Amino acid sequence: MNAIEIRDLRMSFGPQVVLDGIDLTVSRGSVFALLVPNGAGKTTMINILSTLLRPDGGTARVCGHDVITEPEAVRRVISVTGQNVAVDQLLTGEENLRLVARLSGLDRRAAGEAVERLLTQFELTDAGRRRVGRYSGGMRRRLDLALGLVSTPEVVILDEPTTGLDTMSRQSMWSIISRLAGDGVTILLTTQYLEEADQLADEVALINNGQVVVQGTPATLKALVGSERLELRRRSDDALVAEIPVDGTPASVRSALDRLGDGDGDGYVVLRKPTLDDAFVLLTSAPVLAEVA
Repeated sequence: MNAIEIRDLRMSFGPQVVLDGIDLTVSRGSVFALLVPNGAGKTTMINILSTLLRPDGGTARVCGHDVITEPEAVRRVISVTGQNVAVDQLLTGEENLRLVARLSGLDRRAAGEAVERLLTQFELTDAGRRRVGRYSGGMRRRLDLALGLVSTPEVVILDEPTTGLDTMSRQSMWSIISRLAGDGVTILLTTQYLEEADQLADEVALINNGQVVVQGTPATLKALVGSERLELRRRSDDALVAEIPVDGTPASVRSALDRLGDGDGDGYVVLRKPTLDDAFVLLTSAPVLAEVA
């Protein structure tokens, strides 16, 4: 049984069609990234999967439970961490975790064990008795994610979990997400950082204009862009002057170098592989829908 199965999911708000027949399958224990341009239905899909919104048509099942007919069962197996950190800044990290644990039905002993486990797991043990208002942004984000794992959910939905974090905090979150997936938790990740999807995701789906444009592994999506590129950049400001596709052979690179020239003496060349950014730009501007095995 898959962790998430979505078939022909449709949703409109008045004349605006937001989801136009979405089909997605997310395997258990995987990290699945949704790449969705702003305003293209990301929040609507999350709200449907978390039973906050009823779709106009189609079906969505989480761990076998239908989001429409079995909402309570769905809520028992998921955790949703939104873009805005939802922690009480007047309480300590320990107190935030203990409060959520008791509200989740754990007795005092089980709650204490959960608090200790999560503080360790999210590298917050030393800060556990400090008020959250004194935490850094990265620490608050980790605590926010920890709160969602008190009840040991099977599926964790992370809506842009590293937005606004510095590089070190972002990499720390990446490590935590990878460990969760390694422990068998299914991660549905939305992100505006395509490098993040490339680093973390087993599969990626790009949604645009309410439809799945393409779904596949990051490597497969990047392969759709085509060959490597030899770039000529200006040394003074690193601006891109020109680029030529190459196939990686010496003859192709030599030919490209001859065509690029030297950039008026201020140029240097870079051999660059396709990125998810390239795929995103290409596929969101392409009219043809595609699915990749």
